[in-house]
Amino acid sequence: MRALGLVVAAGIFRSADSSRTEYALGEIAVRPKGIGGDCAREVCALGVTDVSKPRLVPDAKAELVLAALRPSEYTAALIQVLQAKSATVRGGKVLEIGSGSGVVLAALGELGAASLCGIDIEEDAVTSGMLLLAELGHGETAELYLGDMWLPVAGRRFDLIVANLPHFPMERSDVPGRLPSWSAGGSNGRVLLDPFLEGLDAHLAADGRAIITHNAFVDLDCSRELLARHGLALSMALTTLVYIPDDKLSRMTASVLAAQDGRTIHRYGPYAFGEMHIVEIARHGAVS
Repeated sequence: MRALGLVVAAGIFRSADSSRTEYALGEIAVRPKGIGGDCAREVCALGVTDVSKPRLVPDAKAELVLAALRPSEYTAALIQVLQAKSATVRGGKVLEIGSGSGVVLAALGELGAASLCGIDIEEDAVTSGMLLLAELGHGETAELYLGDMWLPVAGRRFDLIVANLPHFPMERSDVPGRLPSWSAGGSNGRVLLDPFLEGLDAHLAADGRAIITHNAFVDLDCSRELLARHGLALSMALTTLVYIPDDKLSRMTASVLAAQDGRTIHRYGPYAFGEMHIVEIARHGAVS
């Protein structure tokens, strides 16, 4: 399939009126970026063109998409750590796996990243993320890919890699107001986390590092051991509590809940909170 074919397949259509600065979700003017000739559907990049500051029209579909992609406490904690480590961001080539709404990439752009690259498996995330970055003036330095984990950036290395992956121990299910992939990390929470960690070494620059969210109830020691096999180590940048709503707690793998209740999951009457870390990953001897 040619790159332009993806634009149509994704439900994104070029507007005939290039003077417009407002677009409904199905009217976003886009072009394939950095890809020539034939390419697999999941590896094509989309970039906004024709407008200097495109904005989403607040129509019904756009509102649903933006609500489904809304940032969480995990997002806020990740951005907080990135702000505290702005020297790590400034001037670097950065990648986000699971870019979602694009807000973390936007924060990285504001912190002075030289280039922004994002990957997500959700078409709506790629679309709204590119719009947000273009609106904030980062369109020329950003590339967003519709793809699976590391595939779109095979052979490339980055100074900083960030991720807030779905890694809650639950299977995919229909959660009202959320995309099917939201939070779903499989029965042990590691279905995406493990391949992410295994691919880090091949995509980090020589002195590069990763900063990611990591639930405390998803076996931090397992992550340490996996990273060590690839010459990497992790350190804690932040530990906080995040609220676990009932519709999420009820979907949690029963064995994980039983093992972690009272340890990394804390209940106060009808309210539950889970411990969550922001961890920094680098090659042995380089972690702060």
